[in-house]
Amino acid sequence: MNLGRTVFSQLVDFLPTYQFQICVDRYQGNRYVKDFSCWDQFLCLAFAQLTYRESLRDIEACLRAQQPKLYHMGFRGQVSRNTLAHANEHRDWRIYADFAQVLIVIARDLYRHEPFGVELSETVYALDSTTIDLCLSLFPWGKFRRRKSAVKLHTLLDLRGSIPTNVYVTGGQVHDVNILDELLPEAGAFYLLDRGYVDFARLYLFTQACAFFITRAKKNMQFYRRYSRPVERSAGLRCDQTILLTGVRTAERYPDPLRRIHYYFDAEKDSRLTFLTNNFLLPALTIAQLYRARWQVELFFRWIKQHLRIKAFYGTSENAVKTQVWVALSVYVLVAIVKKQLGLDVSLYKILQILSVTVFEKNPILEGFSNFSDGFPDAEPCMQLSLFDF
Repeated sequence: MNLGRTVFSQLVDFLPTYQFQICVDRYQGNRYVKDFSCWDQFLCLAFAQLTYRESLRDIEACLRAQQPKLYHMGFRGQVSRNTLAHANEHRDWRIYADFAQVLIVIARDLYRHEPFGVELSETVYALDSTTIDLCLSLFPWGKFRRRKSAVKLHTLLDLRGSIPTNVYVTGGQVHDVNILDELLPEAGAFYLLDRGYVDFARLYLFTQACAFFITRAKKNMQFYRRYSRPVERSAGLRCDQTILLTGVRTAERYPDPLRRIHYYFDAEKDSRLTFLTNNFLLPALTIAQLYRARWQVELFFRWIKQHLRIKAFYGTSENAVKTQVWVALSVYVLVAIVKKQLGLDVSLYKILQILSVTVFEKNPILEGFSNFSDGFPDAEPCMQLSLFDF
């Protein structure tokens, strides 16, 4: 007797199924498919992410153990390890990449007013990459070193809500700076870049698109100081200069003036940073604070590596790896959407942990979060007698 809907099926209600079907039709994902559809494949991989399944056999065993509940959870096809492996191998990964973009648009709209530590109305992005080491004999398409393979996740993160807006999954041999060729700069937005992305010909495209970048200068950069602005030395600033590049090639690749800011963030350890930006309006200290916010992308990488299944893969082909990565990102964004739409005062980590043990329960989804909060409970009065009380 079905007394209610499972938590998993309530979670699926937050997914736009019509948009998913559009993504499937775009790449003919269900062509010649009789039983196990792309939707079944997505639900299986999403279930694996939510419950930390380690292998295809693990997914099959857990879902078959709950066979009477699968239909009410949204599954229509028979779950089989071989069928799921074949689907991961052959169904176009772009189906799940496009669907993740649909969820990203929803999440960004929900988090568009979320603070991120700097009072700024413009959109701020952080661009960086993380490397996942692989076995060369099993993943030859991602050759990284002579005896090593890897996959890279190049991520453009919207700092409002830490939502990944663009993710490029490549082999480890692709250098970070090449990803700048894939970006379409958004006018008026700020892009926070590490030193690995310093290529003045590519950075000049940001200026031509009326977008702003903030990066770190290399030590061997040749430049001419045109003039300096007064700075507040007590805040750690040492100089705020307008410069022109004088290198043989750099002057040709970036002919416009740049702003150079020298900043001490730890005077005792003599730790200093030199920033380059094409924005001349914001205060120098705000530029330094913006670059500090770039650390959110590092925290994002740490979070997904610790709490999602992207360090061990269910298949060895490039298509299987990219499918798993995009489904994992879809689950991350889905949890962020659930947090906002349900008004939960709980971290994404706790939401994921609670969902992992309640997916088969037939209770209202809010009931699992009713007794949790990220705030510290009020300390109860201590009833312990003192040792010296008489």
